[in-house]
Amino acid sequence: MSAERFDELVAEALDQVPEGLAEAMNNVAVLTEDAHPEDPDLLGLYDGIPLTERTSDYGGALPDRITVYREPLMAMCADEPELVEEVLITVVHEIAHHFGLDDDRLHELGWG
Repeated sequence: MSAERFDELVAEALDQVPEGLAEAMNNVAVLTEDAHPEDPDLLGLYDGIPLTERTSDYGGALPDRITVYREPLMAMCADEPELVEEVLITVVHEIAHHFGLDDDRLHELGWG
């Protein structure tokens, strides 16, 4: 799958985020890359300060980043419909980190 088509899948996943939740996202950019340079099996990564940890000193900060990694997601999926589902799960998982949910809580909620 081309990088452009993968970008479309990520954009489609973002379109599925409920409107109220999407509106509550603050100062976060969603990016795609082929693979994480240090952990090639990583599917996605949230890098930033979760909303639950931001204080009044937060102003002027660079945007948080959610990165979705194309190669490991493609490697784990047998076909495009499965990839669409895994991209959505990864996007929701990383957005949840933006809102302060940790991996343990995400696993409890079924978004491991």
